[in-house]
Amino acid sequence: MASIPESWSHMADTNAVVRFIDVNLRGAGQVMFQNNPVTGLLFIVGIAWGAYAANMPPVAIGAVVGLLVATLTAYALHVDPATLRIGLFGYNGILVGAALPTFLAVDPLLWLYIVIGSAVSTVAFLAVANVFKTWGVAALTFPFVLVTWFLVLAAYAFNGVPIASMGPPAIPQEIAATAAVIPTDAQFWLDSFLNGPAQVFLIGNGVTGVIFLIALAVSSVWAALFAMLGAAVAVLIAVLFGADTATIQAGLFGFSPVLTAIALGCTFYKPSWPVFLYALLGIIFTVFVQAAMDVALTPIGIPTFTAPFIFATWLFLLPKENLAPVRHDRAAHAVVGEKVVAGKSASATVVVTNSKKAK
Repeated sequence: MASIPESWSHMADTNAVVRFIDVNLRGAGQVMFQNNPVTGLLFIVGIAWGAYAANMPPVAIGAVVGLLVATLTAYALHVDPATLRIGLFGYNGILVGAALPTFLAVDPLLWLYIVIGSAVSTVAFLAVANVFKTWGVAALTFPFVLVTWFLVLAAYAFNGVPIASMGPPAIPQEIAATAAVIPTDAQFWLDSFLNGPAQVFLIGNGVTGVIFLIALAVSSVWAALFAMLGAAVAVLIAVLFGADTATIQAGLFGFSPVLTAIALGCTFYKPSWPVFLYALLGIIFTVFVQAAMDVALTPIGIPTFTAPFIFATWLFLLPKENLAPVRHDRAAHAVVGEKVVAGKSASATVVVTNSKKAK
């Protein structure tokens, strides 16, 4: 008798409706590099719970709308089928859809904003992937960041999309000593740790963080372990260097290091002691990049989103050090970074589309 995953895969291969659902679930999972529909489903559950707990249902609705629109746009553009099949055209859209209702007021035009932004995220993914195949690194979440930066900046010029919880632009100020006094209660440390993974989807909820860690473990125990490492190290470094206590507890120093940890620790390199140390250095540096970008963007009045993760991870991928790569499937008519060779893996997020090199 076929297992449930095998039965689901068979249905997805033979039924167009199930396949569309599968592609979207994989797209949600690819936000944290997981090509797994169960992981994607649990991510959506975690978003829904966090949005409900915060009385912000538009965040969950926007995430689903963004995911669907980005995927449908990919279908309409007749993108590479193998790359589409593993969800690589959906993960930026779900982030756009979650981010805009987080920072902009719920208004009829907001939904049009989400649809446009999610569709453009697919175009941006193709564009960024084409550019960065030259250096053999993945687009990561840069399409989401680029598109959403433009959209939230534009909100300052539009009355139709009022700003809810962003900015205003200000001159950066040195942190007050009182803001960096670290509480000794366990709740601070637990919140800080769990909110890190949750904030990958802009959710500040510990239960969501637990759901996300479970979702990762379903697909890859290594991914879950490195996510926990990233969250824990980020909290410790932020505390050690005297970051704002409220910001730490909200998980805002943790979400980019979580992504960096998964990317360097087990997505682009095989887990090993040298890789562990390399990823650890990347995690620590991502905390500094987060702090620097928080300050740099204060005069503009927009969030960093996952930009600290992107810049730190690119920095640690570009040296092309002789670390053992994870083996990934090649998508048809696609090129994979030089660190990666053909093979089978649960994650295929290093695939970059539209090249004749992978024949």
